[in-house]
Amino acid sequence: MENTLQQHWEQVYSTKQPHEVSWTQEIPTTSLQFIHTFQLPKIAKIIYIGGGDSKLVDYLLQEGFENITVLDISATALEKAKKS
Repeated sequence: MENTLQQHWEQVYSTKQPHEVSWTQEIPTTSLQFIHTFQLPKIAKIIYIGGGDSKLVDYLLQEGFENITVLDISATALEKAKKS
């Protein structure tokens, strides 16, 4: 079953652009606001599970957060995120 899920997400990230999927936001305002409520230090360890090629990490890095890890089942999504 896991292989089927991985294949699904590989297919999604191999064939679609961010604007073609419903979950992508140009500015992830809700997630940023949620993270800000915790008033975390910039050295806090943050893991973003299912990060795909989301822009949330880009915004967190711009704000000075240093210890961010992104986990996703799709290697294609992670590669796309590295390039953007």
